[in-house]
Amino acid sequence: KCPGRLADYASAYVHRRIPGGPGKLTLLCDANTDGSFLVHHFLSFYLKANCKVCFVALIQSFSHYNIVGQKLGVSLTVARECGQLVFLEGLKSSVDVFFRAQAEPHPLQFLREANAENLQPLYEFVREALKPVDDGEAAWRCPVLLVDDLSVLLSLGMGAVAVLDFIHYCRATVCWERKGNIVALVHDSGDTEDEENNILLNGLSHQSHLILRAEGLATGFCRDVHGQLRILWRTPSQPTTQRDQSLTYQYKIQDKSVSFFAKGMSPAVL
Repeated sequence: KCPGRLADYASAYVHRRIPGGPGKLTLLCDANTDGSFLVHHFLSFYLKANCKVCFVALIQSFSHYNIVGQKLGVSLTVARECGQLVFLEGLKSSVDVFFRAQAEPHPLQFLREANAENLQPLYEFVREALKPVDDGEAAWRCPVLLVDDLSVLLSLGMGAVAVLDFIHYCRATVCWERKGNIVALVHDSGDTEDEENNILLNGLSHQSHLILRAEGLATGFCRDVHGQLRILWRTPSQPTTQRDQSLTYQYKIQDKSVSFFAKGMSPAVL
């Protein structure tokens, strides 16, 4: 049986298997199900680990993440007030972009551009949010960029290549320069004709050290098993036959945790 806290398990494993060197890119993916529980668990994990977190939230409001975070034992309000969490609320910020004059480029400035192919303002926001602290300020552990979710950028008119460029620059700054980590969620629509989404998903998969793919059950809805999670550990610098290892678990989302178990080993079945 897997530990109840996915973030603790997955993050501990990836750090144990790939010691030292630059930071890691973790790709969260969901297909025919809602993979937001993965985002919530990684967010709570890194806040509890005293890491500096930049959260680019493009799906839900701050209050939504804060309510879920409290169930998992963290307060996003406190983390933001003390400078540990830098939160970009996409839903609220989009209103500012359209209806308020900006003295400086807004992180979501591309929303006002006819040909949206430039995410540099968003990258500058991330770089500034995770810059090393000055003497006298609170010293946090490694910086972390969390994005929920990258597929929204495609829906807003950005091309897959532009989004991949954004992640490339973020990796250079967060992972390589500052030895931090990146966690990003991408939806898998399952539509083979959605070329942009496929390019984004495949491009990120090749760069990732850890891939967590939440999938709905092929048999449909089940009260006691909500889906299955495929875990793929990768070392991109090694040959494919040596670098990839995978496991598959089924899971049930509970109010304050997630239970994991091998296929067919659900307590309801046994």
